[in-house]
Order: sequence, then C-alpha cells, then structure tokens
Amino acid sequence: MPSTVNLPDACRRASLLTLAALTALGLAGCASPPPAEEARVQRELVFPPAPDEPRFVFERTIRSSADILPEEKAGELRRLVTGEDARGEPLSKPYAVAATRGRLYVSDTVSRFVRLFDVPQGKQYRVGDEEGAGQLIKPIGVDVDAAGNLYVADIGAKAIMVYGPGREFLRKIGGDKFFSRLSSVTVDPAGDFVYGIDIGGVSSDQHHVRVFNARTGEHVKDIGKRGSGPGEFNLPRDLAIGAGGRLYVVDGGNFRVVVFDKDGRYLQSFGSVGKQYGQFARPKEIAADRDGNVYVVDAAFGNFQVFNPDGELLLFVGDRSERDGPAKYMLPSGIAVDEDGRVYVVDQWFRKIDVYRPASLKSEAGWLAKRPPPVATR
Repeated sequence: MPSTVNLPDACRRASLLTLAALTALGLAGCASPPPAEEARVQRELVFPPAPDEPRFVFERTIRSSADILPEEKAGELRRLVTGEDARGEPLSKPYAVAATRGRLYVSDTVSRFVRLFDVPQGKQYRVGDEEGAGQLIKPIGVDVDAAGNLYVADIGAKAIMVYGPGREFLRKIGGDKFFSRLSSVTVDPAGDFVYGIDIGGVSSDQHHVRVFNARTGEHVKDIGKRGSGPGEFNLPRDLAIGAGGRLYVVDGGNFRVVVFDKDGRYLQSFGSVGKQYGQFARPKEIAADRDGNVYVVDAAFGNFQVFNPDGELLLFVGDRSERDGPAKYMLPSGIAVDEDGRVYVVDQWFRKIDVYRPASLKSEAGWLAKRPPPVATR
C-alpha cells in the first residue's frame, strides 16, 4: 500500500530514487545546489514527499533508554574510544504508547510493566512491576490525563489500573464482572470519565465501550453493542477523544471508525474493508491531535492513516516491510500524538517506537526536545 495520496506514480518513483540517493551520498541535488532550507528538507524523510508540501518529518527511532535519555559522560567517552553501542535498557515487546509534556509511557507485554521515559528530567521508571495490589499482569493500552494520572488496560487482570503522577497505585477499575477481553483504555483530559474497550470475541456479546467514573471507578454506562449496524461494534479495538469531545472508536471487525458525540450518541462512521485509500485491513489503535485530526494505525498495511474530523483521508505514512527501517513496519500496534503534534508509532515486531515531527515544528522545539545534557561523572 503506498505511503501517500495524490501523487502520480512517476513522481513518487522519482521522489523515492532521489531520497535514496541523497541518503546514501549526503548530497542535496545533482545539478546546481539548492538553497540551504530546500537542501535540508530533501535530506529528511518527509511525508508526503516532493513535490507535495511536507506535513511530517521522520525524526527518530526509540529502541531503548539509550535512544532518548542522556548518557553519562564517562559512557560517552568509552563509546568514542571503543566504538561500542549505547545499548541502554531495550524495549522487550512494546504494545502501546501515551505521550504528554515530554513523558512517554510505553506498555510492555513481555516485561509486564509500563516503562516511563521522563525526557525533560532525563529519568526512566517502571510502573506496575512491584508486588502488591498495583502489580500488572499483561498491560496493553495506556493513557494519561492532564493531572498526570496513568491508566493501564491490563488484559490479564481484566481491569483498568490507575497510578498517580508519582507512579503510586491508586485504584483498580472493572474486573471480571465488567470485561471479557479488555483491549484498551482512554481517559478524558479532565480525568472525569474513563473508557474501557471490550473487544469481546466469537462467543461473547461484550463488544462495547464501558464508561466509568475515573475518580470513583463507578460504572456509568455502556456505548454500543455487538453488530454491524450504526453505532454497533464487532471487535472494537480502541477509542480516541477528538474535537468537541467526539468519541472515535476503532471497529476492527467491521473495518471502520465509528463516531459518537461526547454523550455517546451515534453520529457517523467512516472506512470499509479493502486496500484502497481510506480503507482498513487490520486497524488497531487510534489517536487525535489538537486540530481534531484522527490517526489510525493498521497492522496489515504497516502504516498509519490521517483523517480530518469528518473522516476524510488526508494522507498516510509508512509501509509494511520485513526489513526494519525508518517508517517501515511489520506489526504496528500503538499510536499517540502529543501536545506539540509529534506522532509516536509502536511496532511490536521490530520492538521500536518511531517518532514523527510536524514539518512546521523545528527539531529543537517542543517537549521532546527538552533533554538535559549528559550527566557528568567523576
């Protein structure tokens, strides 16, 4: 499946060949040197590629703590002398990511905890790995509210686990009584309501969104039921809150996104099964940016598609590949967008998180750029 729309095949091939040449040779062009800014854009991996105006720039790949946190100066000097890699603590099998104010929360189904990278502070922590009431069994979906409280969908415990800004365990929401196969969790920014998505199964009718009071854990209502009609679900996967409080639900088995108003009333749906632009094959997670645009990651296509709030396709980014590389995916599962518009895509197979920056945002701007210098050691 191609990675952009509205680009003729000939232009796309020419753009890709040009990009490959620039990457390999580090040149800005074959004829006369272009202006400095144009040369910089050409060297970067951008989406969509020229001649269209770029909207996203591939920024970096995170595979371990060494890719995002500062290294001690002694370690940096050792690497320069020995040539060894800065390995850090690697991601085992990441599934989902939440990002806010320079803090990245990454669920790991093999390590069985949520990894927190606090980029501005240059620290990393583990959440839910200590024995006790707050210990995680198999964390998948994650989300965070404006106060910094972390919400984790634990498919093993069939419950939403809530932790405070200091990573302290606060409460457990749901349980066997409420969930069959909890797939993800979303909380509204104010921390008033939390949405647990039950993917159900072949023998289960619990294909719906369960809404709870985020502070008390009280069950408030359900949205949707099993089916293929308006406002119904077949294997729902994830939910995002968009412009005006709209609820966007990935309806995996019906290959679409179902849209509700903030009170859970059905509005519309978009998408269908297929290989064309705006269709889906295996949609997984969904996110929304500050402008209300909606991002859907598709595990079969190996990319994420970007829609406007009404479901009109804007572009898509990435390609399915058996070989790892920037914007190459084998099993993408999670997606998030932070306050600056940076997009974070998780791939379970390649055990990585790819980061994309809005083309209008400078590389040194935003929360992810607020990194402390290397730590001095004696």
